[in-house]
Amino acid sequence: MTGPAVPFREIVLKVHSRCDLACDHCYVYEHADQSWRTRPKTISDHVIARTAQRLAEHAKTHALPSVSVILHGGEPLLAGPSRLRRVCEEFGSALSGIAALDLRIHTNGLQLSPRYLDLFDEFDVRVGISLDGDRTANDRHRRFADGRSSHPLVLKAVELLRQDRYRHLDLGILCTVDIANDPHAVLDALVALDPPLIDFLLPHATWDEPPPRPDGSPTAYAEWLLAVFDRWQEEGRPVPVRLFSSVLSTLGGGPSLTESLGLAPTDLVVVETDGRLEQVDSLKSAYEGAAATGFDVFSHSFDDVAAHPGIRARQLGLAGVSETCRRCPVVRSCGGGLYTHRYSPANGFDNPSVYCADLEALVRGIQARTSAAGVSPSVADRDELVAEQHDLTRTLLAGLHDALDGRGGARWDEAWGLAGVLESCEEGAAGLDRVLAHPYTRTWLLDVMEGLHAERPEAVGHALRLASYVAAAAVRSGLDMEVAADYRDGRLFLPTVGELRLAEPGEAGRVRVRAAGEGFSVRREGEGERIVRRGAGSPDWLPVRHFTAGSAPGFALDDLDPYRDCFESPAAPRLGPTDAEAWAGAVGRAWELVEQAAPRQAADAATTLTTLTPLVTGRSARRPHGYGTVGLVMTGDTRKLARALLRGLRRAGLRALLDVTDLYALDGAWEYRLPWGRNAKVPFSGLLAETYERVGLSFLDPEFMDGVPEALDMMEGAAEPTAGGMRLLSSLRDEVGGVHGTSGMNTLMNAVGHELVR
Repeated sequence: MTGPAVPFREIVLKVHSRCDLACDHCYVYEHADQSWRTRPKTISDHVIARTAQRLAEHAKTHALPSVSVILHGGEPLLAGPSRLRRVCEEFGSALSGIAALDLRIHTNGLQLSPRYLDLFDEFDVRVGISLDGDRTANDRHRRFADGRSSHPLVLKAVELLRQDRYRHLDLGILCTVDIANDPHAVLDALVALDPPLIDFLLPHATWDEPPPRPDGSPTAYAEWLLAVFDRWQEEGRPVPVRLFSSVLSTLGGGPSLTESLGLAPTDLVVVETDGRLEQVDSLKSAYEGAAATGFDVFSHSFDDVAAHPGIRARQLGLAGVSETCRRCPVVRSCGGGLYTHRYSPANGFDNPSVYCADLEALVRGIQARTSAAGVSPSVADRDELVAEQHDLTRTLLAGLHDALDGRGGARWDEAWGLAGVLESCEEGAAGLDRVLAHPYTRTWLLDVMEGLHAERPEAVGHALRLASYVAAAAVRSGLDMEVAADYRDGRLFLPTVGELRLAEPGEAGRVRVRAAGEGFSVRREGEGERIVRRGAGSPDWLPVRHFTAGSAPGFALDDLDPYRDCFESPAAPRLGPTDAEAWAGAVGRAWELVEQAAPRQAADAATTLTTLTPLVTGRSARRPHGYGTVGLVMTGDTRKLARALLRGLRRAGLRALLDVTDLYALDGAWEYRLPWGRNAKVPFSGLLAETYERVGLSFLDPEFMDGVPEALDMMEGAAEPTAGGMRLLSSLRDEVGGVHGTSGMNTLMNAVGHELVR
């Protein structure tokens, strides 16, 4: 096992080892490990103090911002209020000034009273209560030793916790699944109690002691949970359900929200009443001693336990599940299931979960029921993608304002305030939107944010370029507003507008910029006002040029922006008039070829592509930029240029989607052999990028379709794609199948054949 051990952020502290119920499904008393019989009933002062000290050392060593301590049993309330107060005081004192302390208690609720809750309110101890549903469901297992029902007393505890003075302590309800219970009745009973969370738990089982399946169905537990899910959906998801939220999160590319699912490494350790350090408690279901480590709080640190092979095995993520699980498409959501449920005497824990079929059916069932709702609109709607991209840029700008935290001084505050003035009127807001939507504005923002994070001394100065963006927006909107902007190296650059020479190279200063008729005025201190016409170039004024191509509305030919050098090839210097005209003409001819061969792609690009930037041959570091730009190396071969244009459009589109939504997760966990001739293996992201690009290029050159169906098959059967990723793969199949009418394969062949003849 390689890599550093994961520090513990959560400890389960056994404060009492006995219980006042006799639940027949309890893993502590009714399963393989009976070590509770030799434990002290109640945790001692010495164990409490030593555990608190060990946890404080661990938190300090690993600079943990917070740690959770879960008071557990047996039944922890049997420890009594005085003992529980001692625990709260000892841990609070030990961790003071080191890490925030999150105290919790999991209880059956029978002993809960205002006396306990007043104590928990004092120390902010949040309370989770075990309840299996309505009375019929709960009494199936949760009874007293003499057979009496516990249900009325548990309901009293829940009602007490719901009182206004204690409501903030409520963690929610833990419910163990029994497929003999009515799923709708269970959910309805729990929802009626209005808990902040419901946590459904599969009963602990192993391959040696499998869960009961009265009708023999291998997916009985999934069917039960999906019946609950359907009811939950119908009722508008009235209460968060951790199990469902976790599956929905992982389907969308997010993390697992529960230990029982997902691939997140374990960060939990158990401290028994005698101070022994053990692995997760549920392992007691597997075999006698399964949870033992041989360590205790008196002789060993938490770091010692974190290095234990049993703990490390549960920190390996994908590498820690069985080979069967690693090949399964739903492993990212189920994570191989709870570690305990994988056990068999023959292979130890190197097996799929005993609930494997249930987990797969549950994940697929939730996916089928929610796939449309879980997909960002940007995957299928170009307008939504443009809107989300714009929101992202605005969010980055607001984030930059917060990150500066006053370091920009009066100059930043002035520019920020003027941006707010522009926002307050329709014309100003439109002008600001145009400038913020410029693709290289994103490059500037990310460059500055990276510089601030790395504490580069020049980062604040680069942030002050905001004034130039505000000035450009004011000029574009035509508002009578004066904006103070900086010039550098003798030049004033207004993004999307142009560059004005004001002084000798090397000089820097400030000027006042104001919209004036068809252009703008510039005034340096001690000098008169200078009027610049936006569209008319001169030796000192270099405007951003525009040109049209085919039926597209027109593009900016941006060979000025200082942040345009963000492609794989270096940005070309400013083109002379003749070269610019030739460049625009060549791009126009390539565009016409794209419109013939791939009309749908051309139509989409015409609504989203705003900027084209000339490049020169060579290698350069690709940097992030906003949606709506393509860089092109000029060539006299129209077909080759059309191919480069299509490639750039496809790459820009996929990058834009990845900016605003998760299309896959766990990238790099698996490798895939490229099916188009190269003997190379790539991660999912590489396979998706090449496939997405090749589908687009195939409308111009059919040979790019070679291997695409096979690649789509591989990706659709992979574990990495999210719901959004699967929707994108479906749209790629639609493209290949020609469901977009004139973008179909017949039009592809006709367009390409026509171009070859011509």
